[in-house]
Amino acid sequence: MTAVSQYNQMDLLRFTTAGSVDDGKSTLIGRLLYDSKSIFEDQLEAIERTSLQRGDGYVNLALLTDGLRAEREQGITIDVAYRYFATPRRKFIIADTPGHIQYTRNMVTGASTANLAIVLVDARHGVVEQTRRHAFIASLLQIKHLVLCVNKMDLMEYSQERFEQIKIEFQTFASKLSVPDIHYIPISALHGDNVVDRSVKMPWYEGSTLLYTLENVHIGSDHNMVDSRFPVQWVIRPQSDDYHDFRGYAGRVEGGVFKPGDEVMALPSGFTTTIKSIESMGGQVTEAFPPMSVVMTLKDELDISRGDMIVKPNNQPQMGQDIEIMICWLNDKKLQPDGKYGLKHSTRDARCIVKDVRYKVNINTLHRVEEDRTIGMNEIGRVLIRTTQPLFYDSYSRNRSTGSLILVDEFTNETVAAGMII
Repeated sequence: MTAVSQYNQMDLLRFTTAGSVDDGKSTLIGRLLYDSKSIFEDQLEAIERTSLQRGDGYVNLALLTDGLRAEREQGITIDVAYRYFATPRRKFIIADTPGHIQYTRNMVTGASTANLAIVLVDARHGVVEQTRRHAFIASLLQIKHLVLCVNKMDLMEYSQERFEQIKIEFQTFASKLSVPDIHYIPISALHGDNVVDRSVKMPWYEGSTLLYTLENVHIGSDHNMVDSRFPVQWVIRPQSDDYHDFRGYAGRVEGGVFKPGDEVMALPSGFTTTIKSIESMGGQVTEAFPPMSVVMTLKDELDISRGDMIVKPNNQPQMGQDIEIMICWLNDKKLQPDGKYGLKHSTRDARCIVKDVRYKVNINTLHRVEEDRTIGMNEIGRVLIRTTQPLFYDSYSRNRSTGSLILVDEFTNETVAAGMII
């Protein structure tokens, strides 16, 4: 059972695409779906019809992803669109984010759960401000794998020299980032070069195609299997005749491995007990690990409710109320110093006050801006918050799930910021 569930969990790759406007993201995703035979015939016929009406002169694969007609008429894609496709090797979820400079927040939304980021560069323009912005956000969000696709190579006559120039330019910038695994692929999304099939026009390129890279990138070790973390989402008490005394704790494993018989501790109470059983959709399992959703039953009846966390006694998360975070601001209204906000961390809801704005980050140079501490829409900065109740957390670099939180405007209920705990 566990081998099957592990296979299913590791078999899904979530990736995000980013780049400047008109770098060809929609065409690239359309090409991936088209060449991997992941679209239906009626979809293809509709695209062929629309391409003909528009006088495109070719089947415009970008129309596959630019789903809304109003967007098509403006020629832009807005918000985050999720696409699903599969090959015999792996399942994929694509978060397609817009290229406009004002949509940093959408990139943060789309990339927050991604294993890999594809950053597109137009071969004619090379590395631009948006390329650096997107690579920085991918690094900030601890995405371990990045693919730099140099697109529109057909417009540069498939020049190896141009590809190498862009690669060196990006490597210089990427040396300041914390992305351990970077791939460089020269492509033409329009003609399908090196997307799914190898390009005959670029015999000088000896690396993998984009799809091969996506199918084979190893993400199994990206999860934290060391620090055991189980935030409780729900306490299950059926109180029916069949399950009169049943008390189970439902949630998703966000770190480490839990097995029946393991000694565990409940936070915040600090009481310890052992795991009696672990149930999943398919029945009892012998172990649970990220990102499995399971129900645990414990030997002793402890006072545990939603927002509490089950951990191993010898490996506890940090616990505190004064927390340093990097935030990306998502709202039109600027961050208020001394402002009070609602806070959601893992399964716990709390409130907080902004104690201090430490600095803002200039996304293009990665320098700290200490003289201007106002943080507005799409800006990134470091702040200190004080919460109304203790949070059980790890640093974001150790665990993306227990190290992230969101701030909410208590009056409008809008999410105003995404935060990464330092």
